[in-house]
Amino acid sequence: MGLITETNAQYYSGQQAFIGDNTTVDFKCAFNTDLTSTNFIVKVNGSLVTNYTLQAENIVRFAAAPATNDTIVVELNKAAIENNYGSYEYISLNNIINNFIVAYIGVGKLIPSAKRTDIMFHAKRGLQEFSYDTLKSIKSQELTIPPSLSIVIPQDYVNYVKCSWIDNAGAKHIIYPTRVTSNPTELPLQDNDGIPSQDSDGENTLANQSLTEEKWKNRSLTTDFQPNDYRDSTNEGLIGQRYGLQPEEAQVNGMFTINERTGTFSFSSDLAGKLIILEYISDGLAVDLDMKLPKMAEQAMYMHIAYSILSGRAGIPEYVVNRFKRDRSSALRNAKIRLSNIKIEEISQVFRNKSKWIKH
Repeated sequence: MGLITETNAQYYSGQQAFIGDNTTVDFKCAFNTDLTSTNFIVKVNGSLVTNYTLQAENIVRFAAAPATNDTIVVELNKAAIENNYGSYEYISLNNIINNFIVAYIGVGKLIPSAKRTDIMFHAKRGLQEFSYDTLKSIKSQELTIPPSLSIVIPQDYVNYVKCSWIDNAGAKHIIYPTRVTSNPTELPLQDNDGIPSQDSDGENTLANQSLTEEKWKNRSLTTDFQPNDYRDSTNEGLIGQRYGLQPEEAQVNGMFTINERTGTFSFSSDLAGKLIILEYISDGLAVDLDMKLPKMAEQAMYMHIAYSILSGRAGIPEYVVNRFKRDRSSALRNAKIRLSNIKIEEISQVFRNKSKWIKH
């Protein structure tokens, strides 16, 4: 039995058609994408209708049965169709767990029994670890930097990969983080003796705004350096001895810092109004749509779960644990090689651009 369950119309157009018989009120859709109350519409004989409800298992239930030979079309919206594209590349975490139970758990197998909750825990931890350095789990957002020079850290953010501003031709220009300033995590108010003051609850009274951040935001971006400007190379006492240009500052693409206190990315003022792309890593567990694994890393996940279960059990011989540790390492290495998607033609083309002599 083939693994593809959608027709071409379902996959490419996001549509599934049914024929009414004046009796049936329930029509079960077979999209790979689950239906929600907002991601599809229903048409009968080409006209939009609303006399239906969405039931479990992607069942559309009509209040009254459509007439005989009526054409019922369930149509996904554009966002749902795009989410469905490329889905064959992945396997869901739920299917990974089910397959592992069938293949590795049972009488006569190395793991005679295991709770589904334990398998689920190790599968989720494996997906998190794989997302950090193995899977193609980089997400990106297209944003415009507002006058406040700050954008909120994405909800499923774990770490940033790259931040770039976009020019009029659509090309990316990398924005680098800066080390010449930082964002304080607390802003206690002080009395005349420099001691933090407290409120009626005994907690430190905090300021509303960081003076450091205000000074950085309002600094001059011209080349007319002032005596107290950190960029003035003649004033050696400001940030230690200066013997030349700092390479990290020798660029015109702007800078950013990560403000953990406010949960934002803070940008230099020369980037105000710029269109940027923020690329970041998530852990693959934020939403149901993310909880899937590329099929090229499927075996690595099975080996990770097996090793994690066996290494946490008492009475398992050490040579067995070490065997699965090696199997996990080998499967993960293979997954990284496969997912790296190296193409020799592309590498050769890049080398030609670098004036390398390549025989071809």
